[in-house]
Amino acid sequence: QVQLVESGGGLVQPGGSLRLSCAASGGTFSLYTTGWYRQAPGKQRELVAQITSGGTINYGDSVKGRFTCSRDNAKNTVYLQMNSLKPEDTAVYYCNAVLGIKVSWGQGTQVTVSS
Repeated sequence: QVQLVESGGGLVQPGGSLRLSCAASGGTFSLYTTGWYRQAPGKQRELVAQITSGGTINYGDSVKGRFTCSRDNAKNTVYLQMNSLKPEDTAVYYCNAVLGIKVSWGQGTQVTVSS
């Protein structure tokens, strides 16, 4: 089961960009489906983007066309490029990795979109 550590969150103005990174260790990362979820205060955790071991990517409806998820298996890292950020994107972003019944979560990184 992999361990996940996110980085790259912070405060950004509306319309700005951020890139999140999630570094994995302790497993064969390339075999995992991995990606990002987010949770805003008072709301349920929701899918942002997910990328399979074969490279198929699925995005949540609210981020399609603005966010791009990618992975670098040589670096055991998954990325989330976030463009055209909106205040409603404010949330804690969590990295996730799944392989069969093995599920790992990172500790989360805060993204705040505000002027």
